[in-house]
Amino acid sequence: MSIFGGIVAFNRTLDGATAEAMQDLFLEVVIAPRIAPAALALFAGSKRLQQVRLLTLDLTDGDDLFAASRRAWHGAAGRSRDVKRVVGGFLVQDRDLAEVEVAACTVATARKPTADELAALDFAWRICKHVKSNAIVLARADQVVGVGAGQMSRVDSARLAVMRAGNAGLTTARTVAASDAFFPFRDGLDVVAAAGATAVIQPGGSIRDAEVIAAANEHGMAMILSGQRHFRH
Repeated sequence: MSIFGGIVAFNRTLDGATAEAMQDLFLEVVIAPRIAPAALALFAGSKRLQQVRLLTLDLTDGDDLFAASRRAWHGAAGRSRDVKRVVGGFLVQDRDLAEVEVAACTVATARKPTADELAALDFAWRICKHVKSNAIVLARADQVVGVGAGQMSRVDSARLAVMRAGNAGLTTARTVAASDAFFPFRDGLDVVAAAGATAVIQPGGSIRDAEVIAAANEHGMAMILSGQRHFRH
């Protein structure tokens, strides 16, 4: 999703200083547990921000937005199915609601991920689930750095993630990478390694897994296998 005409969500009160920092952005929606009076005044007084839809949600400051969205999603009747339109009919399928415990994933490389890398891998994997395939996400534990989405080639998605991080002025050094499906070749892994990623999560299951794992070992990366893929089309 592009930030231009995009959505910004907060897991804490939107204060005046934050609202002021957003004045130069073109946004459609802002979501927060509460909106401070100073922030409301800024939105009301700015010609650009007057057009933004302000929404509040039932959260305590600091709540985990992922946990809150999962509670709402799993608890909503009829939300366990996904319906897509195809020529001549509809495709009804189960939604991708499965969750992965990264600490329990198989470590495929000689080096195990550090605690910080595991936290970042968990975050990157959650984000990757919602990115159109082929998807590569570069992230830290609290920040998405680059996203490569919707490419026919996984290595192109990797290149796109690195390029978008650079375009945004973000460094990819000491990030982790998440791939929504297995690496069919080592080339995609080589791209994220060259960009500075130190660990990667992917489902595994390729006939070239050994080649990809060997490449990760060459780069000194940690790799964990989720055993579960995300394919969002």
